[in-house]
Amino acid sequence: MPRRWPFAVSAVLALTILGVAMTAKAGTRIERKTWGTTPEGQAVELFTLTREGAPTVAVTSHGAYIVSILAADREGRTVDVVLGYGDLAGYLGDTGYLGAVVGRYANRIAGGTFSLGGQHYTLARNNGPNALHGGPQGFHKKVWAARVVSGPDGDTLELSCVSPDGEEGYPGTLTATVVYSLTADGGLRLDYSATTDAPTVVNLTNHAYFNLAGEGSGDVLGHEMQLEADAFTPVDDTLIPTGELRPVEGTPFDFRTPVAIGARIDDPHPQLQVGGGYDHNFVVRGTPGELRLAARVYEPGSGRVLEVLATNPGVQVYTGNFLDGSIAGKSGRAYEKRGGFCLETQHFPDSPNQPTFPPVVLEPGDRYEQTTVFRFSVR
Repeated sequence: MPRRWPFAVSAVLALTILGVAMTAKAGTRIERKTWGTTPEGQAVELFTLTREGAPTVAVTSHGAYIVSILAADREGRTVDVVLGYGDLAGYLGDTGYLGAVVGRYANRIAGGTFSLGGQHYTLARNNGPNALHGGPQGFHKKVWAARVVSGPDGDTLELSCVSPDGEEGYPGTLTATVVYSLTADGGLRLDYSATTDAPTVVNLTNHAYFNLAGEGSGDVLGHEMQLEADAFTPVDDTLIPTGELRPVEGTPFDFRTPVAIGARIDDPHPQLQVGGGYDHNFVVRGTPGELRLAARVYEPGSGRVLEVLATNPGVQVYTGNFLDGSIAGKSGRAYEKRGGFCLETQHFPDSPNQPTFPPVVLEPGDRYEQTTVFRFSVR
């Protein structure tokens, strides 16, 4: 018996080392490199996240942009499924928020104004009469501080920025953080958080444009979309919600079962005419704060499936109606109208002015927290 101990110990040790190695292989790994500098001289980094069974994702510290997502098709071939640019210069000049984290308030605020605590605030207007995505110098224009954090499930990327009191008209100094990670079931997970030193409003999202056939491959009208939503928020002629939660039943906004994005997009429905297609907030079923399925999109040619899970009460469906071919993407091909779709998990647009919508006020001592998962598979 004593002679067997060394062998037994060696076997256990070998299995332990193998287990550690397999765990390390299964976890997320992040590589970082310098990607360039801003005109102001700030260094910008590019991070590449990899994990077995998950897409390979690149993220930059400028604007916390998702730069690329390499996802496999049913034959195992990978292509980049998000629209974007081939270098930092493209993102520095970006006006379409192609993959950016937008804030301090994503989507529109009517008239660029709201009241809070008896004070009236005037915001930077950058979308006709309205404020959009935090203003022209919103979070998409910031260089975020970056930190790679190692844990039991591999690495995570933590990006953070500070928005001082009064920036773009918003009250309070807001500290925002987004943590990017890859999941074992093929997901890209974004965990958002924020704190403030004075009452303010906050609504953060990522504005990635997806084309599951590959960026620059044409329009997305043949993609089949399903939404976990029984109602949407109709808008006025400047795309501000009217305050109504309108049932989708009997309208071109009914995606409760899978429907091609292009099947009804040109119907003579007043809401589609206002947006030039879909550019509307849908009310996600379930309890806000709980991570649940919000949307599923399938691209028949490749077999790629994108599922979006979120804790937010809403998701903005935008079908690239304002893409016009003026942007030459990372592949060198122009992004034409409806060449990508966005699923922006969010609080409802104009909530600071809509008392019946879920609240968006963040108080000192409280913490804003939301999670979004973009999960990829094939069929």
